[in-house]
Amino acid sequence: MSSTIKETTKKRMRRDIRLRIAVTTFGGLVLLTMVILIAHLISQAVPLTYTPQFAFQHSVNALPESRFVASADALERQPVILQTSSCSTWLAYLQKDTGVLSPDRQITRPCDSQFAVVESAGEHHLITVSLSGIVRVSGVRGLQLQANTAVQASAGALSLNEFSFALPQNIWQHQKDWQIELSPQWLVATVYTKNKVLVYWVNRQQPTRTYTHIYSAKAKILTLPDTGQTLAYRDKQLLFFGVKGDLIQRLEVNNPVSWWQALPKSRSLFIASEFGEVTRWVLKNDAGNMLYEPTYTVDLAQGEQPTTIMAHPSENAMAMATSSERLLLLNRVSGEVVQEYQTRELVSSISWYADRLYLLSAGQLEVVKVHFLSGITTWSSLFEPQIYEGYRTANQVWQTSSGSDFQEQKYSLVPLLIGSLKASLLALMVAIPLSFGAAVYTGFFASQQLRNWIKPGLEMLEAIPSVLIGFIAAIWLAPLAANILITLALFLILIPLAMALIAWITPVIVEKTGRWRPGTELLFALVCLLATGYFAMTTATDWVLAWLDISYTSELLSDTDSPIGKNTVVVALALGVAISPGIYSLTEDAIAGVPDELKNASYALGATRLQTLQKVVIQVATPGILAAIMLGFGRAFGETMIVLMVTGNTPVSSWSLFEGLRALTANLAIELPEADVGSTHYQILFLTACILFLFTFVINTVAELLRQRLRRRNRYG
Repeated sequence: MSSTIKETTKKRMRRDIRLRIAVTTFGGLVLLTMVILIAHLISQAVPLTYTPQFAFQHSVNALPESRFVASADALERQPVILQTSSCSTWLAYLQKDTGVLSPDRQITRPCDSQFAVVESAGEHHLITVSLSGIVRVSGVRGLQLQANTAVQASAGALSLNEFSFALPQNIWQHQKDWQIELSPQWLVATVYTKNKVLVYWVNRQQPTRTYTHIYSAKAKILTLPDTGQTLAYRDKQLLFFGVKGDLIQRLEVNNPVSWWQALPKSRSLFIASEFGEVTRWVLKNDAGNMLYEPTYTVDLAQGEQPTTIMAHPSENAMAMATSSERLLLLNRVSGEVVQEYQTRELVSSISWYADRLYLLSAGQLEVVKVHFLSGITTWSSLFEPQIYEGYRTANQVWQTSSGSDFQEQKYSLVPLLIGSLKASLLALMVAIPLSFGAAVYTGFFASQQLRNWIKPGLEMLEAIPSVLIGFIAAIWLAPLAANILITLALFLILIPLAMALIAWITPVIVEKTGRWRPGTELLFALVCLLATGYFAMTTATDWVLAWLDISYTSELLSDTDSPIGKNTVVVALALGVAISPGIYSLTEDAIAGVPDELKNASYALGATRLQTLQKVVIQVATPGILAAIMLGFGRAFGETMIVLMVTGNTPVSSWSLFEGLRALTANLAIELPEADVGSTHYQILFLTACILFLFTFVINTVAELLRQRLRRRNRYG
C-alpha cells in the first residue's frame, strides 16, 4: 500500500514538473515575442536619431577642352552634360566598372549661337539662342545611356526642337548677358543690355501669348516662373511683379542683397546679404494674393556666401554650397544645419538623386553619398510650430502625401497627439459618470439578487467588438449628430442635473408612499431620463438657439473646417460607450470588495448609508477606482476602429470639440500600409507607435500598481 502511494506521488510530481516546464516555456515564449516586437518597433524608429553623414563616393574630371554644366543620376547610367570649346555639347556617362567618364552623344551647334542648360520639374533642357535671337529648347530625358560603343545615340534620350520662339532682335543684338528659366507653363527669358533689362514671358502651351517687361539696368532680376512673378532688387527694396507687369509686393530689406536663388516650384526663396545671413522667404496666400514673407535665417561665417542651393525631391533635406567650399545639409522646414562637408572644389551646381549628391564645378564632378538621410528630421520639425509654404502663420501640420516632387513634408506629431488625448479625455468625461454611477448602485445600494442580474449584463457589453460600435456610430450617430448636435450637447449637460433631481425627489416619494420595492428606482430613473431627452430635443434646444440668435446647428459650426457629424463630441460618445463596461466592472469590484466589517462599524457609529459610502466605501475603494479609470483611459488612447470610422481623420491642431481629429492609432492604420519601407515617413510612423506603446505601458503599469495596493489594503486593513 505504501509503495503504491509513493508511486502515485512520484507520478504526480513528474506530471507537475512537466506542466511547470511547459507553462514556463510558453510564458517565456510570450515574453520573448513581446521583447522582439518592442525591439522591432524601436529599431525601426532609431534611424531618426542618427546624424546624417557625408561619404565621398566618386569624382571624375571633365573631358578634355570641356566643362560640366549639368548632371543627372550618373551612377545609374543617366547622362552628364558637358559643354566644349568647339561649339558642341556632349552627353556622357560614367562606366561603373572603371569609373571613367565616357562620351555617348555629341550635339553640334552653330558657333555663333549661345548655349545653356536649365533644369525644370526634374528634367534638364538644352537652351540654344541663335545670333538672330531664335530660342530653341530641347529636353534631355532621364533615360539610361548605351554602353556598347563610345559614341552612340540612345534612343529617346534627346528630344530636339521641343519648343522654340524668337526674342526681339533689337534687344538681343545689344545683349551683355542672358538667362532662361522654365516652368510647366512659362518660359522666361531675361536679357541684360547696357541700358536696361528685358524680361520676356512666353506661354509654353500658347507661344503667341507673350508679355514683355523692361527694368532699369541697375536692378537685379530674379524670375520665378512657377509662381508667375519677377523679383527686382534696387536700393534695398524687393519688388515683386506679376506676369502682366503689375506690382504685387514691395518690401524693404536692411542689408544689401548679394545672392539669391529659388528652390524648385519657386515656393521658397533664399536671399543672402553681404554679412553672410541667408534668409528663407516662403510664398503664402493672403486673401488671394500670393505674397512672400521671411521665415528663418541661416548664419554663415563672416565673408562667406552661398554659391548654390538645392532641395531633395522627396525629403525635407536641403544642400547649400558656399564660397568657402563647404557643403551644408539643412532641414528645409526648420532651417537647422545638421551636418557639413568640405568639398574638393568650389561647387557651382547641385543635383539630388535618392541619397546621392552630384556636386558640379567647371572641371570636376564629385559624387557624395548621404547616410542616414532620415536623420534630417529634427525634434523641432516634429513638435514645434513651423512656417510651411503656403501657410499664413506658423502651424503644426501632419500631411505626408503630395502630388509631386519638391513638396515640403509636414511631419508634426502634435495634431496626432492632440487628437488622441482629446478623444480619450472627452470619452472619460462621458464614461466616468455612467460607469461610476452604475458601479455605486450595484456595488452598494442594490440588493444581491438585483446585482446578480445587472452586473453580468453590463459586463457583457464589453464583449461587443469596437468595430461594431464604430459602425453604429458612423452610420447612425454621425448623421444624427449633424442635425441635433446642440440637442446632444444639452442632453449630456442635463443628465447630471436630472440625476441630482431624482436623488432629491426619491426620498420624498418614499416617505409619502411608505412603499418602495427594490429596483423601482431604476424604472423611475429611466422615466426621468426619457423625459430629460424629450425636454432637450424640444424646449431646451429652442431656448438655446433663440439665446444664440441662430436658426440651425450649421450656423453655429460655420467656422469649423470639419464635417458636422465628424467631430470630437460624436467620437467621445461612441468611445465613452466602448470603455464604460471595463471601467464599470473594475470600479464595481473595488466598491463591492470593501469589507463588511468597515461598513458595519460605520453604521454602529450612527453614520447613514450615504455617509458610509462617502467616508468609508469610496475612500477604501479609491485606488481601485483610479486604476479602473486609468485602464479605461489607456483603452481609449489605444482604440483604433472607433476613431478610424467616426472621426473623419482630419489631423488638426485644435482642442475644439466641434473639430475633427486623427488619433495616433488611426494614423498608423491609414498610412503604414502605404509607406515605403525604410523611408522617413515609415520611420516616423514607427516612432508614433513607440510613443503609443510607451504611453499605454505607463498608464497600465500605474493602474496595476494601484490595484495591487487595493488588494494589500483589503487584505491587511
